[in-house]
Amino acid sequence: MKAFYTIGLLILSNVFMTFAWYGHLKFKDMSWFKDLGLFSIILLSWGIAFFEYTLQVPANRIGYSEHGGPFSLVQLKVVQEVITLVVFVVFSQIAFKNEHLTINQLIGFALLVLAVYFIYKK
Repeated sequence: MKAFYTIGLLILSNVFMTFAWYGHLKFKDMSWFKDLGLFSIILLSWGIAFFEYTLQVPANRIGYSEHGGPFSLVQLKVVQEVITLVVFVVFSQIAFKNEHLTINQLIGFALLVLAVYFIYKK
């Protein structure tokens, strides 16, 4: 059950982080945000990232084996990176319709997912 909580929290935290890191790139399309300066964008992104941390930290504590969770430190990191990748791909395809994934990018993503197999292989 801790694995599901950990993965669920990681997915939610990565949604917030993806918006904090990349969502501001779409602000030019929104009338209220388009005139904000860089410092304002940074503060707004930090505000969004706060929610990422409120989910990421508990996910790591729940999931880490030395706190009773099912994952080693390396396993936590690798699963988090793959979740980040999946959330980013979904976000980019919805928010940035002019950006298209290339075959090289898809192969690279597949290799990252394959890394999970090797990290978890005993």
